[in-house]
Amino acid sequence: MNNVFVYCELEGTTVADVSLELLTKGRKLANELGCQLEAIVAGSGLEGVETQVLPYGVDKVHVFDAPGLFPYTTLPHASILINLFKEEKPQICLMGATVIGRDLGPRVSSALTSGLTADCTSLEIGSHEDKKVGKTYENLLYQIRPAFGGNIVATIINPEHRPQMATVREGVMKKEILDANYQGEVVRHDVAKYVPETDYVVKVIDRHVEKAKHNLKGAPIVIAGGYGMGSKEGFDMLFELAKELHAEVGASRAAVDAGFCEHDRQIGQTGVTVRPKLYIACGISGQIQHIAGMQDAGIIISVNNDPNAPINTIADYVINGTVEEVIPKMIKYYKKNSK
Repeated sequence: MNNVFVYCELEGTTVADVSLELLTKGRKLANELGCQLEAIVAGSGLEGVETQVLPYGVDKVHVFDAPGLFPYTTLPHASILINLFKEEKPQICLMGATVIGRDLGPRVSSALTSGLTADCTSLEIGSHEDKKVGKTYENLLYQIRPAFGGNIVATIINPEHRPQMATVREGVMKKEILDANYQGEVVRHDVAKYVPETDYVVKVIDRHVEKAKHNLKGAPIVIAGGYGMGSKEGFDMLFELAKELHAEVGASRAAVDAGFCEHDRQIGQTGVTVRPKLYIACGISGQIQHIAGMQDAGIIISVNNDPNAPINTIADYVINGTVEEVIPKMIKYYKKNSK
């Protein structure tokens, strides 16, 4: 009762990385609250699936295994969560801000009248004093995300209703195994008790998942371009530099909106979150939405002709100059020194 729950997304029988990241964060939140961490896994052919989640410090795994639960469809998964939460009464529920999480989260929170904060960049435990009614709430989940187009960072709380629900995008939280031999309880539920037969009305006849064209999330070096790159041709320089450094190319939202680069390379609050060892920001001013997607990089280098660009405040090294002047010199240097 009143534990922290994480809904684990599946691809086949493999738990998604975003869910493992949330289990890592969920364990820390549960430790702070002095409660247990529980995971929900729903799919088909899930023999032994608990071995993927237990090492992250999960105290109880709820397994729902039935032929109609994979591929994901809305109704059966929503029924599982709604009915399970009515029994278990969790205080917190976390899920990935993926296509599935964005579909499932609002439906569950609406059915339970609990509220939901989408696309959180940080989760913390804290208290809140409501001066109007003279009441202090302890151990609330601070759901932190950029708001008003990224101009402010909002901390959202849900004092009265439970569970406190939040979605988080992949890469925002760090994935860390707590103990490879962590012992937790595994509960295999009778799916029919939670899901009415009518929920299987939608059948997936054919399913096509396209693999990503690049590995932006897993790249050790990312070279990102902003509106300051000036054009699509400007980005060609970045691809040339990336080839020399065995790096991936990313972009800010402004550069993507201007048509300089494809949308699937967008880094930031409305794109992907990356944690490379080295991040080179070229012609990027550094709005809060962009910083949210790359601030955990090991080393940040900013190439910018504006010494007061916001990105420079979080950069480890700043190269003050135009990208047209600096990038060709970098390419020339690395070509010369990689022979």
